[in-house]
Amino acid sequence: MRTPRAELDPRYSSAGAVAPDWAETEALLAAAELFWISTVRPDGRPHVTPLPAVWADGALHFCTGPGERKARNLAENPHVALTTGTNIWNKGYDLVVEGVAERVADDGTLRELAAAWEAKYGSFWHFEVRDGHFHHGPGDAVVFSVAPETVFGFGKGEPFSQTRWRFE
Repeated sequence: MRTPRAELDPRYSSAGAVAPDWAETEALLAAAELFWISTVRPDGRPHVTPLPAVWADGALHFCTGPGERKARNLAENPHVALTTGTNIWNKGYDLVVEGVAERVADDGTLRELAAAWEAKYGSFWHFEVRDGHFHHGPGDAVVFSVAPETVFGFGKGEPFSQTRWRFE
């Protein structure tokens, strides 16, 4: 795992605010149950939708049906932003992960990720793995990995803060 460099932006941070440790930020990513993914349609319009994701091996992982809008968008433009946090103004911590979505098709890796999904979300999210896909009920899903290029963190409530982690 690459260790990112943290930069606290004083323009948007309260006096005395400090950038959180990357380990704290990773723990927030690992614990978050819901993310919002932003992709770009072929005509340039944005597409945003919620989904569960798993933090493993220094990356966020999500799955989607191969015919869903986000999968079709990623086939054209793999750049994404995944966000998580709270919808409360003065409490909590929001995160934005920017990176490139890369398909995961190795069955061994997919089995590890399927176990992580079930451990995090319960038996509803049980996936069988075969032929480079997750299988659940009547359908299959492709899995993507997003290694962060940049992560933004927004501390809400005193002290307010804005931190950027760059992965170089």
